[in-house]
Amino acid sequence: MSLTFETLSGAALEEALDDLAALRITVFRDWPYLYDGDPEYERAYMATYRDSPGAILVAARAGGRIVGAATGTPMEDHAEAFAAPLAKAGLVPETVFYCAESVLLPEYRGQGAGHTFFDLREAHARALGRSHAVFCSVKRPDDHPLRPANARTNDAFWTKRGYAPVADAFASFEWRDVGDSVQTAKPLQLWARKL
Repeated sequence: MSLTFETLSGAALEEALDDLAALRITVFRDWPYLYDGDPEYERAYMATYRDSPGAILVAARAGGRIVGAATGTPMEDHAEAFAAPLAKAGLVPETVFYCAESVLLPEYRGQGAGHTFFDLREAHARALGRSHAVFCSVKRPDDHPLRPANARTNDAFWTKRGYAPVADAFASFEWRDVGDSVQTAKPLQLWARKL
């Protein structure tokens, strides 16, 4: 089934947050996130999107159902854990748009959703007058016991879109891994591109 895309903000974005939470819990359970999500964590995390007037959610729909989503906010509206390393690297948070998660159910991959997710968020960032877009990728050790034998990164895709890792810019964010009983901090490499 082919995908259609819609950029949501304000009340329409808020209405889609339950769908986003379900997608995050499902998709991020896999490598490399290994996220053992729950609705309470999701509610707290997604308050950023609900409360930021500059936030967007790009919904990918199949047959009217949301099967994928990508989010973004002005950097100053997102977690300080992300803004601080960027500021240290010389990027002023108020000039940056943060492209947060991109989640898509596996059966809908390979139809160009990744490019559309970035295209629409970058267009929104430009409309807000932002000069840079950034996102982060979780860093797991190569010898992690849950790393699949065929694990691969999205580095080539991101590089092709003009993004590059920001030197020495790592954030730390906590969540509970699959099989764990407590949240632990994970290092996240920040990537950026000039818009």
